[in-house]
Amino acid sequence: MKLREIYELAVQKGIQADPRGRKKVLEDLDKRREEYDKLEEKEKKFYDLERLENPYDDTRILWGDPETEVNSILAGIDIDSAELLLADRLRERGKHFDLVIGHHPQGKALARLHGVMDIQEDILFSMGVPINVAEGLMIPRIAEVERSVLPSNHNKPVDVARLLDIPFMCIHTPADNNVVHYLEELFERKNPKTVGEVVDLLKEVPEYSQAVKLNAGPKIVVGSEERSTGRIFVDMTGGTGGSQDAYSKLSEVGVGTIVCMHMGEKHRKEAEKNHINVVIAGHMASDSIGLNLVLDQLEAKGIHIEHCAGLIRHSRN
Repeated sequence: MKLREIYELAVQKGIQADPRGRKKVLEDLDKRREEYDKLEEKEKKFYDLERLENPYDDTRILWGDPETEVNSILAGIDIDSAELLLADRLRERGKHFDLVIGHHPQGKALARLHGVMDIQEDILFSMGVPINVAEGLMIPRIAEVERSVLPSNHNKPVDVARLLDIPFMCIHTPADNNVVHYLEELFERKNPKTVGEVVDLLKEVPEYSQAVKLNAGPKIVVGSEERSTGRIFVDMTGGTGGSQDAYSKLSEVGVGTIVCMHMGEKHRKEAEKNHINVVIAGHMASDSIGLNLVLDQLEAKGIHIEHCAGLIRHSRN
């Protein structure tokens, strides 16, 4: 496959699993096109044209010719300069990689991480929170995340990829959409009644099972094994953590348990205050499931996959 085809496949996988639904995603892309068409020429030259076809600002080819033929990939959760140097060192030892894929965004994809967070507005709305309330909760949080990324030296690893001439891309929200879809289907199928049953189900998933052995498996941080789940909310996509003020609204619409990758202490305390159980499924393991579901598509097309940087590789082919 060509690098461009891998990128396009990742985006399409993300759209297929998007919690907003395909129709809403395409409507949002149409709005972007309308907004772009209204821009003055001096503004258009700075516009990232990828945004007209790819709804995920945190997923990009960061370096490399899109027409590069790819037969072997080194993939990881956190790909930084060290992992790119590792890929180059392995090349010297005869283990060639045509592409390095990271999950967490770098470069211009990291700089636009806040651009995917409006997904959370639609997710809250789908859970029953009025859209005006959801937008009110998320707008200040999105601005906060944008400001937090501003001082980052976000292009540092991309410069390393450029100097080593190693094609480099990141797949963030498309992978996160896939782990959400995977877990929602699992909980719908198995219908756990208690928080303990949720944890037991997670431990049956290969990536979480391996994470348990690494002392990074699922953990209850609010509630107990005996508590009823109520309505389960799988909160794992939309860039990064949302507003801590959302928990009172989620409690009001019947959410009893949140299953997430990670949660800050302020957010945890708000969930506890609103009597919402919280299961931290595990960051690297959850990210691994999402990325694996994309990588499996590439493996099925004959591409060899090696893993590093926190990726717990499990093939479902």
